[in-house]
Amino acid sequence: MKKSILLITALALSSVSFAQKKELKDVKKAIDRNNLTEAEQLLEKSKDLAFSSKKTTAEYYLLRGELALKNVKAGKDVVNSLAIASSSLTEAKKVGGKISSEVEQIAREVASIAAAKGQQFYEKNDFKNAAIAFEQVYRFSPSDTLFLYNAAVASTQAKDYEPALKYFLELKDLKYDGSETLYAAKNKETGLVEKSADKNTRDMKMKTGNYTNPTQEKTPSKRAEIIQNIAYIYISQNNKEEALKALAFARKNYPKDPELIMQQANVYYQLGEMNMFESLMKEATELQPDNVDAQYNLGVINLQQGKNDEARKYFEKTLKIAPDNANAALNYAYTYTSEGNNLVDQMNKLGNTSEDIKRYDELKSTKDNLFRKAADVLNDFLKNNKKNPNLEVLEQLKSIYMGLNDMDNYKKIKNILDKK
Repeated sequence: MKKSILLITALALSSVSFAQKKELKDVKKAIDRNNLTEAEQLLEKSKDLAFSSKKTTAEYYLLRGELALKNVKAGKDVVNSLAIASSSLTEAKKVGGKISSEVEQIAREVASIAAAKGQQFYEKNDFKNAAIAFEQVYRFSPSDTLFLYNAAVASTQAKDYEPALKYFLELKDLKYDGSETLYAAKNKETGLVEKSADKNTRDMKMKTGNYTNPTQEKTPSKRAEIIQNIAYIYISQNNKEEALKALAFARKNYPKDPELIMQQANVYYQLGEMNMFESLMKEATELQPDNVDAQYNLGVINLQQGKNDEARKYFEKTLKIAPDNANAALNYAYTYTSEGNNLVDQMNKLGNTSEDIKRYDELKSTKDNLFRKAADVLNDFLKNNKKNPNLEVLEQLKSIYMGLNDMDNYKKIKNILDKK
């Protein structure tokens, strides 16, 4: 009796296996005929029986991936189809077996299409879908870590911070560097320098005789940028503790990177830790004295703290490096006018005694000198930017001349503004 039952069970399993193979073959035929709706229906019907053996499981996932590829090519739910292809082929790889070569072939094709689709989405500013497509390329080909980086950047631009954080943390764990060597040559006809990551491409151009000045350069590492983005996302999530951990890691690993130090300073600024902000900005200027942003930010932070003398030093340095920085000029002038306006408040509180009148004249003289210094700053800026005078600077200069009761210069600036 036991033998009979075992025999019936064995026959039943054999029948199921046979039926399963036929169903999967029908799915394959429907895919080959581009009957995608029929293929989906048949695949869904075979789902419960697909996991009866290792072989049929692998075949099921392979067909699921192949069908998703067909849907991508047909433009049917492209983003979701790419994700289905990725997950299906990944599962097929795990199972392995005789179909491994087929899986790899389809995976390469899907990766190629995903890369192209990602670029198309990105160029259309559809950053969210671009990120999804770029991620699929990386999942198919883990050696192509650039696409994981692209997915992180695109997610950030889409303000889709949860996946962006996941990608950046993965890149950090992978110790992704992102630097590369670019090979350049100047096009004789256009005068433009054309760059390529492929040396052979540059060398082929040189052989045509239409290019000159072959060069190569190493692009900066992206490790610091990745840590910075991790910190910024944590800040946006109000996760101060994790943000500070990311910053501590950055400081330990990149202690002499001025750009990273500035970014760290900006994060501390967002956290309201002004002492750390100022300290890091000073460190950045020591490493990179011609860094305009660092000099300017130090001017602003000192101005906010009422340290006008210190602020002037930094705004003056900023203008030496970047003579067209209107904000530096306006803030530089403001350090003088704000002091002058404080004196006006004192003047208005004085009475009519001889001592009050004497004090009033002293304060007015000091105030006027401060206003003239402010005017000098703005006039120097305008002289250095004659071709493109800044309207805000002109308006501020007009107000200063009004405060000085210098109507000749006031009218002169007003006439310039009236013509704008």
